Amino acid sequence: MKLDWLKPLLGRPGPFTTVYVDATRADPAGETEVLDRWKGLRRDLERQGAPARILDEIEDVVARPTHLPGPHGRVLIADSEGVRIDKVLADPPDRNSAVHGPVPSLLPAARAADEAVNFLIVEVDRQGADLYWSGDTGRIQGGDHDVVEGDHDEIRKVRTGGGWHHDHSQMRAEDSWERNAEIVAADIDRQVVERNPELVILTGDVREVPLLHAALGHRAKELVVEVPGGSRADGVKQDAFNERVDATLLAFRARRREAVLEKFRQEQGRGGAAVTQLGDVIEVLRRGQVAELVLHESVTTPASPLADRMVWVGEDPMQIALTRSELEAMGVTDGARELRSDIALVRAALGQDSGLTFADDGSVDLIDGVGAVLRWHDPSTPSESVLSQSADRTRVHDVV
Repeated sequence: MKLDWLKPLLGRPGPFTTVYVDATRADPAGETEVLDRWKGLRRDLERQGAPARILDEIEDVVARPTHLPGPHGRVLIADSEGVRIDKVLADPPDRNSAVHGPVPSLLPAARAADEAVNFLIVEVDRQGADLYWSGDTGRIQGGDHDVVEGDHDEIRKVRTGGGWHHDHSQMRAEDSWERNAEIVAADIDRQVVERNPELVILTGDVREVPLLHAALGHRAKELVVEVPGGSRADGVKQDAFNERVDATLLAFRARRREAVLEKFRQEQGRGGAAVTQLGDVIEVLRRGQVAELVLHESVTTPASPLADRMVWVGEDPMQIALTRSELEAMGVTDGARELRSDIALVRAALGQDSGLTFADDGSVDLIDGVGAVLRWHDPSTPSESVLSQSADRTRVHDVV
């Protein structure tokens, strides 16, 4: 998962106010239920010392409808000058929460956003297609809808008669289907390049779907998953189709996560472009080597190995060290301060355009609950040999 959406926080002045709220509205036209949830959080933030000016601005944002049906959440992060992050989440938080402090609460936001997939649904028939883009939440939002129509209008085969005229009509109809598929495919290819979706869900007319699939360019074709049940026509069983789409997205998220974890396992097994253990991950973050930061799911809980660990950071996100003396050895003295290690790791990953993947506990062998897949490595890159038969995990770091 990319962390780009958190970039507006880099270099911003604290303190920060972070709010996670259930944005679900039973009545789409009503706003009182969301505001009622917010009012409880506002009282918590007032006790924590959050400025009234910032709370008023957050309240104005919370009051704006998300225009999303069904259960969903919202995360807002403000610095000392105002709201910098307002992101709708595909699922509501387990509990509404609000924190005011020197740093933003990044991990829950990143964890929630990890469930989002940037995808395109293409509903095609023999005349053209409807294109529906997911929003930042990883859900379809009604406003982002394109219509692509073909320019060939002989789309039905003649069912009566025979002979030359009948055969000619058959061929003209099939040619129209193919030409319309090519027109739609060209538009999809262009938009895939411009908008870079992770997944293209193709559905609709049973004859046109394979024609369109075949007409797509290589880049778009690699992203396609065919899901039956969708249609441009009225009367489609939308609930059944939505269930198939949800199952497709769930499977994609699992594949996306597993691809990162498998890369980590392979590189770790051969002592290549992967590291684990807090100190080593800090070193490769400091050097800008990290393609993907990997954290155990438990890192977001109080039981996490990182929960009580503090590290030293400077003003730049990539100025990070286990101790103050290490940071000073890097030439960092101004702005040096202690920071919770989990926040510092995400901050450093954000500063070098790394991704973030959460791993189920036990799915990969991570010392301290943290690891990294690297963009590159050289002889000076730290590495460990994982001692699967040993209970003494602290000795693993000694093996280079």
